[in-house]
Amino acid sequence: MRNRFSSNFITRHIQENFPIYTFIMVLFLMGIIFGAILVNSLSASQKDDLFYYLNQFFTQVSSGKMVPPEELLKLSFLHNVKFTGFMWILGISIIGFPLIFILVFIKGIIVGFSVGFLVSQMGWNGLLLSFVSLLPQNLFIIPVIMFIGVCSIGFSMKLIRKIFMRQSFSIQLAPAFASYVLVYVAAVALITVAASIEAYISPVLMKSMITAFTK
Repeated sequence: MRNRFSSNFITRHIQENFPIYTFIMVLFLMGIIFGAILVNSLSASQKDDLFYYLNQFFTQVSSGKMVPPEELLKLSFLHNVKFTGFMWILGISIIGFPLIFILVFIKGIIVGFSVGFLVSQMGWNGLLLSFVSLLPQNLFIIPVIMFIGVCSIGFSMKLIRKIFMRQSFSIQLAPAFASYVLVYVAAVALITVAASIEAYISPVLMKSMITAFTK
């Protein structure tokens, strides 16, 4: 019964906000493309410097001298909570909600640049490495960012309508805000899962992949 309710809620939510979801996903994909293009704009010396630090990181991973999982869990959790929390606050601020689109675009740039740089320097090995190092946690993080972005924009638009269309648009702010808070609580729960994957699973996959490359 609970699963059916959750499924119906998600389906209805996506249908009601489909235009916003579509725009945000297109914006995110544009960010990925732009990030990949940025790799080609780097000079040879900049690429060499970045790859040198990347090799240092690979050496640490293969030798097991990485940041402790508990610390990595904390860093990943705090980073993503702050990022999505900022988007959530922008939704309340009303005038700041356009910045949400910029944040989604920036996230796309980061992902695109990371994957593009690995592929440009390591070819197919870089593509495989990006899958094991970036994909597992981002399977949770990216949908969470999309979800928070859409909910923040939707809530901000409700506030705008409430302020400027008082006679023709009625909404109870208290229940709407309560739902908005629950949205962020659910996001934090998923971020915890993603941070755990990044701390405990991704490093193991990366180490296995890097060891296989060096054999």
